[in-house]
Amino acid sequence: MKKKVTWIIVADGTRAQLLANDGPGKGLRPAIAREFHHDAPPTHLLGTDKPGRVAPSVGTNRSAIEPHMDWHEFEKEKFGQEMARLLNDAADRNSYDDLIVVAPARTLSTLRQSLSAKASELIRAELAKDLTHVPLQEMPKHLGNVIAL
Repeated sequence: MKKKVTWIIVADGTRAQLLANDGPGKGLRPAIAREFHHDAPPTHLLGTDKPGRVAPSVGTNRSAIEPHMDWHEFEKEKFGQEMARLLNDAADRNSYDDLIVVAPARTLSTLRQSLSAKASELIRAELAKDLTHVPLQEMPKHLGNVIAL
């Protein structure tokens, strides 16, 4: 009988780790032997943090010429999309049977939108929390409601 492998992605906008569980009582192990990190400096270090302004030919009011872009949030979203691509590729290779997604709401949304249909079908649970700073040995305390470890 083939063992059922559950992957757990624990992510926020700048960090992620992929954990695996091989069934009840088997605990957690790294699914990929590395943590993922992404730099997302403050917007003012990435580009302008305020839209450009233009003075009209009549009057003294000035108007913004483009919508505001939060480059810091853009970088976090880009990282979420990269993690989704990794999960999509792993789903295509049948590396996992179930997926649990643990991330703050904004990152959770980015992952949901970026996952392929196959990877989305494998989602067994979602947990809207930031657990990226929790050590591996303490993770079961936080995941007990979504998976039998």
